[in-house]
Amino acid sequence: MQIREATELDIPQIIEVLRASLGETSSKKTEEVWRYKHLDNPFGKSLVLVATEGEKIIGVRAFMRWQWQKGEQIYSAFRAVDTATHPDHQGKGIFKKLTLKALEIAKERGDHFVFNTPNKQSKPGYLKMGWVEVDKLKIHLRTLNLIQFKKKKEKDYSFPGDEDNIRDLQNFYFEQLKATDRLFTPKDIAFLKWRYLHNPLQNYLVIFDREYFIAGYVKEWKMFNEFRVSEAIVSKLGKKTTKSAILKLAKSSGSAVLSISPDAGIHFKTGITGNFGPVLTYKPINLNQPEFLNLKTWTYSLGDLELF
Repeated sequence: MQIREATELDIPQIIEVLRASLGETSSKKTEEVWRYKHLDNPFGKSLVLVATEGEKIIGVRAFMRWQWQKGEQIYSAFRAVDTATHPDHQGKGIFKKLTLKALEIAKERGDHFVFNTPNKQSKPGYLKMGWVEVDKLKIHLRTLNLIQFKKKKEKDYSFPGDEDNIRDLQNFYFEQLKATDRLFTPKDIAFLKWRYLHNPLQNYLVIFDREYFIAGYVKEWKMFNEFRVSEAIVSKLGKKTTKSAILKLAKSSGSAVLSISPDAGIHFKTGITGNFGPVLTYKPINLNQPEFLNLKTWTYSLGDLELF
């Protein structure tokens, strides 16, 4: 078995391995989605390794490039995302070998850390390779329609808008986050368009004007729907307007529950806030910042850390 960095010519075989190993239930596995996540990302191309036997790819490991910033310091980071081993070759330690090799390459190239929110099945493997649990993500939950049970998802809730209206908003929000001296993901208009407007994996409901940028989607559960606010960028004086817009959008979606990151700065009179989200895990590469193991150091939207 050999391990090497993937090229664009490997994409068809990579998709075959993902489908053979994971099926299509967790997410779409197409060349369009792969290119969106790992080639079109405004933070840069992913670090992708493949394990091969002869000319055949039998395993894949992708670190999606990401950025976090604290004050003026920008950190080159990775999200540990797509990984799969072909069913015919499982049990050979391919996942571990690919992941450790990716960490080795990232260290040589000067990247700072890797993070993710693994599920219960994969988390033990990451912890054995040096990942550390930070904490469960804090989420604010607010009920919307207590007697509303699950109903059919409406076909489209996307609203048009003029992107020029959010340039000043984005700049204000960026400077505000820098002043907090906490970690945040820097987001320009190119990022917002890539992450929410042109995302082939999720049909986000997006509305924006001079006061706010809101992106969310309907998460379907067995008995009810949840409206998840993945992103809420708010102007200095726009919190009241933003709150009203979020509630209107969430209720129009037919959802029974609204979820949002407390760091959005949108506070509702009713609801509860707690560590209800997945566990954030972190692995330093070329970095010694023990404060990053404290969730209070991170300012995040749900879209920064949700799986996609």
